Amino acid sequence: KMLYDNAQLARVYLHLFQLTKDEFFKEIVVETLDYVEREMLNPEGGFYSSQDADSEGEEGKFFLWKMDEIEEILGEEDAKIFCFYFGVTEDGNFEGKNILHNRYSLEETAELLKVPLEQVIDVIQRGRQLLFEHRERRVKPHRDEKVITSWNGLMLAAFAEASAVLNSEKYLKIAIRNADFLINNLFRDGRLLRTWKDGKARILAYSEDHANLIDGLIELFQVYPDPKYLKMIELLSDILTEKFWDKQEGGFFFTSDEHEELGIRQKDFQDNAIPSGNSVAAETLLKLSKLTGRIEYEKYSVSIFSRVVHQAASYPNAFGRLLSALEFYFSSPKEVVIIGPKPNALERYLYSNYFPNKVAIVNPAANLSSILPPLADKKAIGGKPTAFVCKNFVCEKPTTELEEFKNQLS
Repeated sequence: KMLYDNAQLARVYLHLFQLTKDEFFKEIVVETLDYVEREMLNPEGGFYSSQDADSEGEEGKFFLWKMDEIEEILGEEDAKIFCFYFGVTEDGNFEGKNILHNRYSLEETAELLKVPLEQVIDVIQRGRQLLFEHRERRVKPHRDEKVITSWNGLMLAAFAEASAVLNSEKYLKIAIRNADFLINNLFRDGRLLRTWKDGKARILAYSEDHANLIDGLIELFQVYPDPKYLKMIELLSDILTEKFWDKQEGGFFFTSDEHEELGIRQKDFQDNAIPSGNSVAAETLLKLSKLTGRIEYEKYSVSIFSRVVHQAASYPNAFGRLLSALEFYFSSPKEVVIIGPKPNALERYLYSNYFPNKVAIVNPAANLSSILPPLADKKAIGGKPTAFVCKNFVCEKPTTELEEFKNQLS
């Protein structure tokens, strides 16, 4: 179980939930992030790297189940429903044991077994909890407790965005703790470091570390606009553009001009298990330009697009994040500010729906306008929550009405 897989998976299903309002997708997000909190979060606030699949020398032993185990734990009647729903068989689906998976929906299970839906829901909920408690007594797989900046940036973004969409104070607190941990422990003497373990940070960070941490901090800043995060975002962005940028051909090198020389400084544009540093940087610098009004950030993104657009057109599957950034650029993204008492209907509408091509700041502190020009002269009308929707820093009439806000966002 890799940290970066869980981070990216959570955001995919979070966006699906925004688009469809299907509670099934929300459940996946919650269970994924709750697993990360339970198993991958260290006491200081950093996220561990991975959890192995094997334990006691056996692949999947911690996670697999036999049918007779489930019958013993749940009883024969409940086990029949539980095993049907999760596709559990005597023969198993992995080396004689079972990986639990949703074979049928709750409704299909109730219909096919001819039992009330409420009973199915109750059995599945209770059964999962009982199996979880039983599994906790097993020997757990090894955990790689190294904290990697890039991967933490991915997970920071997931928790920050989920905190807004799901209106979760718990997820927001986790995101804040993680951001503070990374800033306090992996940024030393004006330089970002890549890894931390047992109180020691090591290795100069790569471009992907800078880009993903910037991305995570931008997601956090939009929902929790503390000036210290904006300061760090701009500082890391300036380091990225000064130390990693190829001034001759464009694009960000993987290593900075302070890393040990290895003969060739590589640049990575294609996405792999995680998005490439150039793809993430292209998107985050565009967003930062929209947040701050500093148009100079945008030129780096445009240069990256120009350099790889033909490759991306030929092999789009290898450039997913870059193409998302390109779409953001050409969509003329909106800048949204909501000022006023929380919670409010404007904020909930913004977060409950999928608006990928926007940057938004909700309920910024009054002193933030002095360091963030797009916030200048924006005040709540009549003490009511007020929305400002702008494009290229030209704003529509501020509104306190939800229907008007919807029209402006559409």
